[in-house]
Amino acid sequence: MSRHSRTIAQPPDAVEIVDGQDRPLGVMPLAEARRQALFHRTVLVLVYDAAGRVFLQKRARTKALYPGRWDLSAAGPVLAGEACKDAALRGLRQELGLGGANLTRLAQAVACPETGYGFTTLFSAGVCPGPLLPDPAEIEDGLFVDRDELDAMVANFREMLTPSLVSFWERDLVFRPERPGRPAPPTPGKQGGDAPDDEPDEEPDEAPDDEEP
Repeated sequence: MSRHSRTIAQPPDAVEIVDGQDRPLGVMPLAEARRQALFHRTVLVLVYDAAGRVFLQKRARTKALYPGRWDLSAAGPVLAGEACKDAALRGLRQELGLGGANLTRLAQAVACPETGYGFTTLFSAGVCPGPLLPDPAEIEDGLFVDRDELDAMVANFREMLTPSLVSFWERDLVFRPERPGRPAPPTPGKQGGDAPDDEPDEEPDEAPDDEEP
């Protein structure tokens, strides 16, 4: 007698559950993962204008996590079977109507209550090539801010910002010297255009996204 395997369809918002070392354990819906405070993966993306200002989104009031707070340009979960870079590209399309971005992976934050128990990978999409088209179901409002304006927001309105935004700001990853609008300072003994030795390396776009952090 032949045996027939039965494929159980995953819900569209299913995420991969991981352990404290970001190693996969299983799959379940995002809402259930958050309800049980289980580790999973998320992404954040930085988008800039030609003046080097970063776009901040105000999360829709209907969001389950930090509704109505200001966040980095695009954000979202990494779905089951999805690479982090693909999740970032999907988030840009869905939230900002931005396609074809050339992403650079910058850093990762460990999963904790403040990140909604997500291991969060931060990407830069560089300068936006055209107008952003925020999805009102995802984003209530948005604006471009420079370094001084974001410093003032963190100093005076921290409770209106997501913990991830504040965390990456504290690590000086939202604005960095080589990004548009702020040229890298010269290092003594080097030519003026050389980057300083202690500037952290960015992973190239070709680097695999599913490497263990």
